[in-house]
Amino acid sequence: MRSVDDDLTARARIRNAALELFGAEGVNRVSLRAVAARAGVSHALVLHHFGTKEGLRKECDAYVISLVRGGPEADLEDTAGLTAMLEAGAPVRLYLGRAFLDGTPEAAALFDEIVEASGRWLEQGVGEGWAHPSEDPRARAAIYVTWLLAPLAFGAHLSRVLGVPDLHDMDTMMRYSRAAIEIFTNGVFADDRALTAWDAVRKERRSR
Repeated sequence: MRSVDDDLTARARIRNAALELFGAEGVNRVSLRAVAARAGVSHALVLHHFGTKEGLRKECDAYVISLVRGGPEADLEDTAGLTAMLEAGAPVRLYLGRAFLDGTPEAAALFDEIVEASGRWLEQGVGEGWAHPSEDPRARAAIYVTWLLAPLAFGAHLSRVLGVPDLHDMDTMMRYSRAAIEIFTNGVFADDRALTAWDAVRKERRSR
């Protein structure tokens, strides 16, 4: 007779196998039988625990997003959740990147939540003097979060350009995240010619 502990262990194995396969290949390209084979369980046991592939996907979403949020008591503004995501295993990060690209409702809600928290954090920085004010604070917060999360979605391209076999290696992550912080801190352009040109285009369009 199967014990409760055995069921919980099997459920976790199935979820972890799905995280790995869904993240690497996409939900639509992976069958429940493939997940069962990777987890070392029967197809019937996968159906017993999750019912359908959609049920398994929702379980994966909930698990990954709980890691990013850092638990029910965590505040995304303390960066604990984003740190947990960076320190999580590669399958978790790959899955989250895939979820953002697929636009699942859970991932969309998480993205919105991170943008709101980042917006409050940046405005706090403006008040305290360690962040510059912005003409459009909400757009800045959204772009900031998108930039931070971009390696999750463009991992294969970033890995190729940087010439590294594993983008999820911690040393590699420290390399490209440092480059991002350098941009945020020091900027890229040495003068305002690009911004002036952009403002000129906007002014011309508004005058039409």
